[in-house]
Amino acid sequence: MYDVFATDRLIDHWLVEDIGACDLTVQVMIEPEETGKFHMNAREPMIVAGVEVAARVFKRYDPDLKVTLRVKDGDKVEKGAILVEIEGSARSVLTAERTALNIAQRLSGIANETARYAAAMAGSKARLIDTRKTTPGLRMMEKHAVTCGGGLNHRLGLDNGVMIKDNHIAVCGSITAAVERARKKLPVLTKLEVECDRLEQVEEAAKAGADVIMLDNMSVADMTKAVELIAGRAKVEASGGINIDTIGPISRTGVDYISTSKITQSAPAVDIGLDEA
Repeated sequence: MYDVFATDRLIDHWLVEDIGACDLTVQVMIEPEETGKFHMNAREPMIVAGVEVAARVFKRYDPDLKVTLRVKDGDKVEKGAILVEIEGSARSVLTAERTALNIAQRLSGIANETARYAAAMAGSKARLIDTRKTTPGLRMMEKHAVTCGGGLNHRLGLDNGVMIKDNHIAVCGSITAAVERARKKLPVLTKLEVECDRLEQVEEAAKAGADVIMLDNMSVADMTKAVELIAGRAKVEASGGINIDTIGPISRTGVDYISTSKITQSAPAVDIGLDEA
């Protein structure tokens, strides 16, 4: 799920950011030999994501801590559920607490928001996918959280596929010319997607042989027409201006995928706490 080495580098950065030279509060209040047992608890119903990373935060700070996962990413839990048990040095647990909670709250929030958007599409064939609009440094974790909530991942990075947008088209002169140019060097198993904001572009992209056609900021009526024009020649993605109120009608236009940054950029963090057992 996570690249261990990349995750550890991130955790080290987070801990340095939060702790600085030392946790002054525990240094002046908690004796080195004092121990305790603590629980990370769900303070609201949620879909869990990031608990493995949160658990690793504690172990990264103090390998001697005993850390036990009580749930796994993707689990749906009720208020009061114990997510992680931590036992050992009270100083260590209290110092690493905020960093561990922050990442679990953020990722579980994305999983929850993804599930909310997916539920609004229920009954349609469309699948919800994310975008590259993620927090710098946290992309793989946030995209993992999307899958925990029932969504799919779009490109993980610029090297994962070719997406021809308006500026690419402007440089090449036309959609047809842009697709032809890309096809000459495109790896044989790599998908090619073309972004269209007008129906005449949709027809040109389909004729040019695009694998996926993105309908960018089109009306529901135009999306319906676009799906009819494409007639199965390419997969169809709807994007641009998607929100919880519009995603239902858009999902019923016949598109295959709906992408939105709302599930990552705008997801509210959930409430997770750390309490002494």
